[in-house]
Amino acid sequence: MKVVAALDSFKGSLDSVAAGQAVRSGIRTVAPDVEVVVRAVADGGEGTLVAVLEAAGGRAVPVPTVDALGRPLLADIGLVERNGRCTAIVEAARTIGLTDVGTVDAGLPPRASSYGLGLQIRAAVERGADRVLVGLGGTATTDGGTGMLAALGAPVLDERGRTVGPASGNALWFGARLGAGGLPRIGAEIHVLTDVANPLVGPDGAARVFGPQKGATVHQIRLLDDQMSAWAAELARATGRQVADVPGAGAAGGIAAALVAVGGVVRPGFEAIAEETDLEGAMRGARLVFTGEGSVDAQTAWGKAPAGVARLARRAGAVVVALGGRVERPVTDVPFDAVLPIHSRPRSLAAALAEEVSVAELAATAAEVTRMVLALDHSRL
Repeated sequence: MKVVAALDSFKGSLDSVAAGQAVRSGIRTVAPDVEVVVRAVADGGEGTLVAVLEAAGGRAVPVPTVDALGRPLLADIGLVERNGRCTAIVEAARTIGLTDVGTVDAGLPPRASSYGLGLQIRAAVERGADRVLVGLGGTATTDGGTGMLAALGAPVLDERGRTVGPASGNALWFGARLGAGGLPRIGAEIHVLTDVANPLVGPDGAARVFGPQKGATVHQIRLLDDQMSAWAAELARATGRQVADVPGAGAAGGIAAALVAVGGVVRPGFEAIAEETDLEGAMRGARLVFTGEGSVDAQTAWGKAPAGVARLARRAGAVVVALGGRVERPVTDVPFDAVLPIHSRPRSLAAALAEEVSVAELAATAAEVTRMVLALDHSRL
């Protein structure tokens, strides 16, 4: 029997690789001779870099950049060379991530910039990448990609005509506009990976939907949406098209719109990563596929990695079991054969998130499921 473990991260506890390894250890306790394939998965957010490098090979390269608040740091990009091409993987959460800015309150929206992401994309191209996968999840910014474009060489100016730099904060806050010279030429294919389809502005736009989770108050959200509309007009003048209306343009506080403006193409994050890692090929011949994430709930169906895994597994003819640290039923519109919580008893959140607890409970649940599937197969002989 062949089993595939392709779980998303259990946020605050285990990354995708560790979750898959825990499932493999549980399977091996009851079926030591079973073939178990572990694949890291992601949807364009946290874990994108690891997922691609684990499956496709390549190397992680630290590059100097700045975080969302303009503080210097080294952050990895991935480089994969195959078939005469060099693909770079740039994970925005590693550079301008929300979890790295400290307190998230009304002081963050005016200060958080995407400049550091632009430095990483530039570094990837300078190192020979002719194709760049940009994972846009978990960012701290709502700057419409103004900082990123400035780092890539665009003449982004504030309302006083000053050039935007790494410590300028959110240029939208200060009336960002494009100066003479327009948008830069990147010199590489840009693939924009996201699990959302929001436009740049309006009730479903970057500021109104994602601003609150990045500390924005009601007043700040209105201001940012107004400024985002003005910035959308700047991008339209520079490109000759309405990039603000492209599905997904509002991802990562509008960074996606700026990437589309310089030639990027928005792609569903999970699908792109599954293609890069040949996840469908890994499932060929599998009898059982484990997937899951920290919370399996109604949101799982909306572009999340476990839903994508389930659809590929069903296509391969495998039984699909989702494991979650928390399960909120019903989970609809996803072809899971079973959805199981892993915890064997009530725990506080802190205890449930402990790495050793998650590993042990994932392993135990995977062992029970494997035992049941083996028993059913045996009964049919």
